[in-house]
This record gives sequence, C-alpha cells and structure tokens, in this order.
Amino acid sequence: MSSEAVETRIRILNAAWTLLEASHGSGVKMSDIARAAGISRQAVYLHFPNRAELLIAATRHIDEVKKVGARLAASREASTGIERLEAFIEAWGNYIPEVYGVVRALLAMRDSDAAARAALDDRMRGLREGFEAAVKALARDGVLSPALSVPEAVDILWSLLSVETWEKFTRDCGWPQARYVALMQELASKMLLAGPASQ
Repeated sequence: MSSEAVETRIRILNAAWTLLEASHGSGVKMSDIARAAGISRQAVYLHFPNRAELLIAATRHIDEVKKVGARLAASREASTGIERLEAFIEAWGNYIPEVYGVVRALLAMRDSDAAARAALDDRMRGLREGFEAAVKALARDGVLSPALSVPEAVDILWSLLSVETWEKFTRDCGWPQARYVALMQELASKMLLAGPASQ
C-alpha cells in the first residue's frame, strides 16, 4: 500500500472515530465519514468495501493509537493468575473512559444497525479473550473457586467489568475512577478466588 493510500486510510479511520464519539448512537453513514475525511464516498469504499468493515477497522485503529498492547503488557507478563487478573482489570478499567464515547455509540446503535453490532461484537470478543486468559491463569494456579467453571467465571468478569457497570459507578454514582478500579479488583477477587486469597 502506498504512503498516500495509508494516509487516506488513517484519515478515514480518524473521521469515523470522531463521528462515532459525536454521534451518541444516532448513526454514522459512509457519506458522513467521507465528508469528514475530505474525500468522496467512492474513495471510502475503495479502502473499506462495507460499513461493518470500516467500523471494525475504526475500533481496532483506536486500540492501536491508544497502544492497548503496551497497556496489557503487565497482565500478559504476570507470573501468577492473581497478578494477571488484577493487571487486566486495571488496564481495562482505566481504558473504558478513553473509549467510552465510541463504545456508548455502538451500544446505542447495535439493535438497529448490523454494522455497529459487528464492530462492537468484534471488540468485545477481544475483551472476553482477555478475561478468559486471566481466569485460565487462576485455574492453572489452583486458586479459581471450585464452585465456578472457567466459562462461568468469565461470564462474571464480563458482567462485572462491562461498560454499562462502569457508567453506573462513575457517571451515575459519581465514583472516582481510581476507586472504581480498586473496587472491581476487590470484587473480582472475592467472587472468583478460592480460600484465603479471596478474603
């Protein structure tokens, strides 16, 4: 891909990002993205054959720009399952406010917009894989509660650390971000761990 094509692609992705944050779930059309990027709608389709692919690429672009890989390094390099869980919760919990506008827009559109649903599902699959890796590390270390299967523990984390839960605590209840993260770490430990480690 030529440098000009790469530059155009990035301009399209940044335009989609900006419009999603500003849309509050009202929908973002290919023509809107083309206009914001300063190119024709046909030029957008040269880079992205359909809207679902564009929205998926935009959410992945956000992760790249915000260096998600580096944020997850502490979790991936943790020597114990408990450390991995705590580091993953810290990374994800502190990432939510940075992507809240885009995720909120996709959540609002998902029931009536297949492309938005595809983009949201794609990113949430990645998040769920992170939860699963943390839970499997707990199981490997023998500290996962015997009352829970791995899928059940992943479901608990998935619900506990949803964007909607973050919204309730920080937006509706006014909790400080640091307190939210600390509480999620504490609750996850109490719900998932066996024995004294959960005390």
